[in-house]
Amino acid sequence: MPDYDETTAFLGEWGPFQRLIFFLLSASIIPNGFTGLSSVFLTAAPEHRCLIPDTVNLTSAWRNHSIPLETKDGRQVPEKCRRYQLDTIANFSALGLEPGVDVNLTELEKESCLDGWEYSKDVFLSTIVSEWNLVCKNNWKAAFATSCFYVGVLLGSFISGQLSDRFGRKNVLFLTMGIHTGFSFIQVFSVNLEMFIVLYTIVGMGHISNYVAAFVLGTEILSKSIRIIFATLGVCIFFSFGFMLLPLFAYFIRDWRMLLLAITMPGVLCGALWWFIPESPRWLISQGRIKEAEVIIRKAAKTNGILAPSTIFDQSELQDLKPKKAPSHHIFDLIRTRNIRILTIMSIMLWMTISVGYFGLSLDTPNLHGNIYVNSFFLAAVEVPAYVVAWILLQHVPRRYSMSASLFLGGSVLLFIQLVPSDLRYLSTVLVIVGKFGITSAYSMVYVYTAELYPTVVRNMGLGVSSTASRLGSILSPYFVYLGEINRSLPYIVMGSLTILTAIITLFFPESSGAPLPDTIDEMQKVKTMKRGQAVSHKHASEGKRAKGQKPGKHSRSTLPEAEKLN
Repeated sequence: MPDYDETTAFLGEWGPFQRLIFFLLSASIIPNGFTGLSSVFLTAAPEHRCLIPDTVNLTSAWRNHSIPLETKDGRQVPEKCRRYQLDTIANFSALGLEPGVDVNLTELEKESCLDGWEYSKDVFLSTIVSEWNLVCKNNWKAAFATSCFYVGVLLGSFISGQLSDRFGRKNVLFLTMGIHTGFSFIQVFSVNLEMFIVLYTIVGMGHISNYVAAFVLGTEILSKSIRIIFATLGVCIFFSFGFMLLPLFAYFIRDWRMLLLAITMPGVLCGALWWFIPESPRWLISQGRIKEAEVIIRKAAKTNGILAPSTIFDQSELQDLKPKKAPSHHIFDLIRTRNIRILTIMSIMLWMTISVGYFGLSLDTPNLHGNIYVNSFFLAAVEVPAYVVAWILLQHVPRRYSMSASLFLGGSVLLFIQLVPSDLRYLSTVLVIVGKFGITSAYSMVYVYTAELYPTVVRNMGLGVSSTASRLGSILSPYFVYLGEINRSLPYIVMGSLTILTAIITLFFPESSGAPLPDTIDEMQKVKTMKRGQAVSHKHASEGKRAKGQKPGKHSRSTLPEAEKLN
């Protein structure tokens, strides 16, 4: 009995209809690129120092020396959170004593910024940091605000799949687009940090939900040959386009409220896509709405200049086209046997480390040497070749070696940063960009790799647990950046060490390239690195397939559709 893909094969692979769906759904992800890393500019900390009120009577010499100096990156710079006691230096000023001549500054007592701070406007006119004074003892609050956005992403990833299964892919796509855009707009008018954080969390929920809905809708409408390209290059690269445009907006709009408003407006334009993007015919069939599915397919055939058959879905085949109810499995199956338990633990470590590295490097942009806008652009632009290279590696190189090499590249260059001489600061920025390239490549490959390792009966659950670990990594990533407050090289040392450790662990994964997809837990490959152990596992999996009357290589490559259901 033919399946859905065979039934609709008359539409062709890459006609005008498929191209339209591919590019419109990919384009709908561009606003996600704006929002996903907007905190790079919204929560950036401008250069600041203690405010010295004009009402304090100080000579120009004492006003210029009212802030103590500290050594940072080999340079003497003003302290950000302390000043000399104003009463003391005001008395010295009144007596006509000169700083550094009549008074030894190192012996003066210091005090906190009792009158607030003054912020440099050379780079930013305003951010939430300068507006709500999220500096010194409150500097953790900016990282917390970013983490709350990713908490929203975590919550949204739990509910988005269930919503689209219940109410339809298209309805949820545009509903969550509206949430994403609408609450971003309300966020512009935040009156305090608490309001900003609550709205930012809701924006995070809409951000991931419309991404997942677009991802699933595209993979269900597009043909098999285009589906993998859409999943690995389409949505990912268009997300990067949004990320690349973000610093351009930020360069010309230096006020955080106006910037947030500007990057929210493109989301309004996406509402016009409602009239061009159809519902998923697969989902309609699963709901018994066969006539609506046929209408969409006939319109697609007309767009492609193809005459649709008089009968698309034969009544006798409808039950076969509907998804079969899968055997009952629960999350404890992921730890039921020693082999799958080890694989699950290793996958959690892999996904979490990759997420920490990707978001940590992206969010650390304000702390890099050089122009923040140029650095942000290059950190976004490097994702495009990273996705292309990852796609090529998936086609031609064994999975675990591709993953391990990418992670080792990313981790090793991050460790080298601390060895860069102070007079070659721009070299450290180049190393960060190279590190981002390696980690991004691994990020785009890990979906396919994980889907191939887990058996069919628990594949979606395995990907769900791994994806949750990734979300937890993104929540933690702002605090890895925060380590830079202690020591500038510390974030890179920690992220680099974790990434290299994970690169080594990846070598202990089984190799899935060219191997048959396991259907049951017993058919899984063993978590070993020795050739002999893997050969036995491959043989066991193949024998399991033959026992069911299947050819060993039947599903050896096209693994993304299973993964796509969850992402």
